[in-house]
Amino acid sequence: MSTPFENIYDLSESQLQDLENAEEMMLKNDLGNAEELLLEMLRNDENCIPVLSNLGHLYGRYLSEFETAVKYYNKVLEIEPDNAWARDARRRYLRYIE
Repeated sequence: MSTPFENIYDLSESQLQDLENAEEMMLKNDLGNAEELLLEMLRNDENCIPVLSNLGHLYGRYLSEFETAVKYYNKVLEIEPDNAWARDARRRYLRYIE
């Protein structure tokens, strides 16, 4: 499988495929299975930034669980403080809980 982006997090082929599957599930509104897959991936690698970011996206955009979304984006920013995408997404969801 070739990726259309640079694999800066050195994800395995399996991780890349699982992320693609989870994103496809979100697009198809199969949110429970997307959540289950992402949480399983997180159990295998609790500091995987793409998984944490996707969980933030799932909880914020699709499930409207803004506090949970912010929690995942905070975790991304603990690991990678310069992650502008996570910082912007967190700011977007903080508006709903403050």
